[in-house]
Amino acid sequence: MAGPSPDDLRRTVADFPARPDDAAVERIDGLLDGAYSAMIDRWHPELDRLATAYTEGDVLRERVLEHVESVPSVRLSDGAAPLQDRRDDLRTAAEIRPEVAAVSRWYNELRGLLTDRPSALTPLERVLHGFGYVLAHGLFLGASSPAAVVRRLRLAYRSVGVRIDDTDAEAGAERTTFTCPYRDVAAGQCGERWVCHEKLDRVDDGYVTYLRERGIDYQRPRGCPGSEQCYSTVARAGPEQWWPKTPPGSLAGDP
Repeated sequence: MAGPSPDDLRRTVADFPARPDDAAVERIDGLLDGAYSAMIDRWHPELDRLATAYTEGDVLRERVLEHVESVPSVRLSDGAAPLQDRRDDLRTAAEIRPEVAAVSRWYNELRGLLTDRPSALTPLERVLHGFGYVLAHGLFLGASSPAAVVRRLRLAYRSVGVRIDDTDAEAGAERTTFTCPYRDVAAGQCGERWVCHEKLDRVDDGYVTYLRERGIDYQRPRGCPGSEQCYSTVARAGPEQWWPKTPPGSLAGDP
C-alpha cells in the first residue's frame, strides 16, 4: 500500500526540533506571526496523534498528509512577487534561533516521506499511475487553463459515478466538491476510503504528473475524513513560497 512505513513516520515525527525556552519562542513568534507556537502547541501534537493512528491502521496516509499540508505557515511571496518584509523577518528569526531553519528541514523531510515514490508503490499502484498518466494525454488534450482542465476533470469524475455537489472559482483556483460512491468499498477488510484514497488516487496521481509537466497544479481529493464529501482544486502552478516549506537559507540571494 502507498505510504511510508509506520516506523519511519513515527521516527520522523519524533525528530521534530526541540522547543526552545519561552522567551525564544516569543521572539520567533513576533517575527513569524505566531506560526511557530501554533505549530508547536497545536499542529505537532495532532500530527503525533495521527502518526500513532496510522501505525495502528486506524487512518490512511492521506489523512496524515492532509494534516501535514495544513501546517501553520508564513507566506513569503504573492505568486511570483516576493513579500520582502516577511522574507527579512524569516531571515532574522533564523539568525536568532537555529530551530527556524531546522523546522524547515524537518518539514521537508516529512513531506518527502509522505509523497509517493515510484519505488515505494506496489506493482498494481504503478500500473494505476501509468494508466492515469496515459489517460491524461487524451482527457486533457488541448486544455491549457485551469478552467478548461477542471471541465474535463469533472467529466471524468462523472463518468465513473462520482456525484458533483458544488463548484467554485476563487483567486484563479477551480474547486470541485463531490461525493465518491467508492468510499465504503472493502471498508470492512481494508478501512474506510481505502479504495478511493489508496488505489483510485493512484490514477489521479497520473493526472497530477501530466498536468504538473504543463504548468497546472492539480491538488487531488482532500477533506474526506469526517465528511461524506471530498474536494479537489486546479490552479496555475506558480512559485509560491512559504515557511516552513521554503528554507530561510534559500532566501540568501534576496536584495
